Amino acid sequence: MENKMEIGAGRQVLLIADAAGYGKVGISAMQPVLSHLGCNLYNLPTALISNTFNYGKYAVLDTTSYMRQSIGIWDELGFRFDAIATGFMSSLEQAELVRSFCERQRARGALVLTDPVMADEGELYQGLPEETINYMRRLLPVSDFIVPNFTEACCLAGIPWTPDPVSPAAMGSLVEKLRALGARSVVVTSAEVSGVGHAVSCWDDRAKRSFTIPYDYIPVFFPGTGDIFSSVFLGRTLEGWGMEKAVRSAMDAVRELVRVNRGNEDKFKGVQVESCLSVIDETAPCGEKP
Repeated sequence: MENKMEIGAGRQVLLIADAAGYGKVGISAMQPVLSHLGCNLYNLPTALISNTFNYGKYAVLDTTSYMRQSIGIWDELGFRFDAIATGFMSSLEQAELVRSFCERQRARGALVLTDPVMADEGELYQGLPEETINYMRRLLPVSDFIVPNFTEACCLAGIPWTPDPVSPAAMGSLVEKLRALGARSVVVTSAEVSGVGHAVSCWDDRAKRSFTIPYDYIPVFFPGTGDIFSSVFLGRTLEGWGMEKAVRSAMDAVRELVRVNRGNEDKFKGVQVESCLSVIDETAPCGEKP
């Protein structure tokens, strides 16, 4: 169905993602950004994680039973949301729970953004089984936007990842494969495109057009930057910004947050976003129109 959410009305946003006790990833990274952008936030954690995976050791508490009970109660109480952002899923059962819930919420006008958090640099994240790819695919048909990085896009589309630059035609084919799996609007981040450089490649389903935006690559790694990108993009979309403008705002915000934080000693914590939220405003000057 065509999403009928009234722009700016309420902006009740549900985050369905992992919650890390130590480190700014998942819900911990998304909440401050979306709150700063004026959203009213709710959350449904898919897993409680002791710390970011980058440290090599971590504890994980699966929350599937809690999710099932919560969704059942929310349905009984008639809770509804203007937007839902999904991230890390730990099992097929979780993905099916979320898919069904998103279907029901979309029927009531919710906007759904899916970030298929599972891989980077050609590999699944530590400890994730290959079947993760299949259950992440289950979420594409209920998504208004998907925001995979290049590795995740390749996994979903079933094509080999390459560390080399890809041609614009190959990138276009990748996006088309994701659309064939049910995705509507597509935002592929962290790709290197021949003749363009590091870029974000997109399909805007509403405008029925594709576009690619290059960015200045900063060779510093922080976990959680994808969560920040998704949050800024979703927040701008809920403000009524067009897709290309929202993508540019998200790209600029991530770039500046990485630049400001690149001297941090422990980068595995992720970007310490609460201390530099003003960067988001600086990349989208006050008074900027959608």
